Amino acid sequence: MNWKVVLALMVTFALMMSSSYTMLIPFLPLYMQNELNATSDEIAMWSGFTFSITFAVSAFMSPIWGKLSDKMGKKPMIIRSSILLSITYFLGGIVTNPFELFLVRAFQGIAAGLWPACLVMISAYTPKNKLGLSMGLMQSANICGGILGPLFGGILATSFGMRNSFFIGSTALLAICLLSIFILKEPPADKEIKKTDRKTVSAMDCLKNINIIILLLCVCLTNFAIMEIQPIMALYVQSMAENAENAVLLSGLILSSGGLAGAIASPFWGKTGQKKGFAKTITVAFLFAGFMLTMQGIPDNLIIFGAIQFICGLGFSGIFPSANSILVLITPASSRGIGFGLMASAQMLGGALGPIIGSIIVTLTSYSYVYVFSGILMLCMGLYILFFAPESFKKAANQVKVTDITAKQD
Repeated sequence: MNWKVVLALMVTFALMMSSSYTMLIPFLPLYMQNELNATSDEIAMWSGFTFSITFAVSAFMSPIWGKLSDKMGKKPMIIRSSILLSITYFLGGIVTNPFELFLVRAFQGIAAGLWPACLVMISAYTPKNKLGLSMGLMQSANICGGILGPLFGGILATSFGMRNSFFIGSTALLAICLLSIFILKEPPADKEIKKTDRKTVSAMDCLKNINIIILLLCVCLTNFAIMEIQPIMALYVQSMAENAENAVLLSGLILSSGGLAGAIASPFWGKTGQKKGFAKTITVAFLFAGFMLTMQGIPDNLIIFGAIQFICGLGFSGIFPSANSILVLITPASSRGIGFGLMASAQMLGGALGPIIGSIIVTLTSYSYVYVFSGILMLCMGLYILFFAPESFKKAANQVKVTDITAKQD
């Protein structure tokens, strides 16, 4: 298949997958209240469990699915994940109580893996000189889906009911499955992998590589910072807003502005990384995002806060495309599935820890310190890559091919 056709398919899949997810998840508490007849106490308890269980299970399963994609092929993993996710969304629309919804969300964690599977497929087809652009476009599609999902979810829930929103999401994932079966082809590049690259690589082999560990820290820390501030943004905005009734709307608009900025900037970061080197772009992105995130803890003016959020989104959008591109460059083709699986696990871990640490900081201090703390962590990561990351990481990230994932690094 032509790599541009594959890229178009994967971008479409990313948009459909992300929007299907985000059009349902923000409304789970309301779903429990309106459709499952849960009490306030039940909602308070089950909301946290149903949200976090998917992260926990997915973090455990992602490396397993990644390993299987290296052995069984990329296309089967996309089909597996999309059909299982379609089933979970359908089941989500027929549950009758919060515990059943919790079980469905746990099954969703088992089914997860579509995003890393799509990234592995992209890495197999994309020419090396187009890698940055491809990863940037994938990130843009993922962000756009995250922006459009809640909008579609609100409209669909109002027009057709929340249960039907699950069925529509299920249909979207089923469409991904069918498109994969009838259009997508398994990349032939696997046949060309050198015999020396076909040796079995485990998750532990990957974790012995300092370059892989740096990437895992990058994506874990980034998702940690994102998820640390999301739950408290509405309350932080409310503390600055004159009209408390508009706090939810304003926080949604401000959060979406950061996503919009990221969708615009992601391809730019990808192209820049291709030209200047991904080590440079990920360093600049960390330092820029960290500085702007720290600045968000200072203003008590909502307009300034919103403007900084938009600018902050420009920085955040450079991290994931750069990290994904670097992973492709430092792993052999026969081991990218396990690599992207570990990256997905690291993101899930960061997403699970972020809200917990954020709530502790708010309890002990105030909302603004959550932003300052996250910003300082991002700055520290950027400074580490700039001054202390091994030369092997910088050389590999600047498109020097590394083929032995188990090789010891300086």
